[in-house]
Amino acid sequence: MITVSHACRMTANSHMPDEINPWSRRVTYGWRVASNRSRRARAARKRKRRMARVEHDLSDQQWTAIKAAWGGCAYCGAADTALQRDCLLALSRGGRYTLENIVPACRSCNASKCNEEVTGWLRRKRLDEKAFLLRHYEVNNALAAEFATPVQ
Repeated sequence: MITVSHACRMTANSHMPDEINPWSRRVTYGWRVASNRSRRARAARKRKRRMARVEHDLSDQQWTAIKAAWGGCAYCGAADTALQRDCLLALSRGGRYTLENIVPACRSCNASKCNEEVTGWLRRKRLDEKAFLLRHYEVNNALAAEFATPVQ
């Protein structure tokens, strides 16, 4: 006869918890423990602290104008996908969300670039570095004139 505790132990390799303690916030999954000390939670807290240390001055209106000016992914040109904010100088390297540092990127380009320097990444992916830099200069000048901020 299988008792409830035996049935729970039999599912240790699945995603069912071995034991749930109603007085604890921790749930045991076999050898793993789900808690606030997970790698993902630590990384999220670290990113939150890093983001709070710098001032980001990109407004929603500016982001909409950036997406419209580029007309799609700044790197590969994909126009039919959702676009994400990508920092030319990565946040982990001291970049900020500013008009000059943000370009729209598709999910795959943004994930591939990670925190690399943009020109090195463009060379590695065999994308046209010169065309990107010229286009970035043109778009930044147009947006700087529109929002009256000097381009550095």
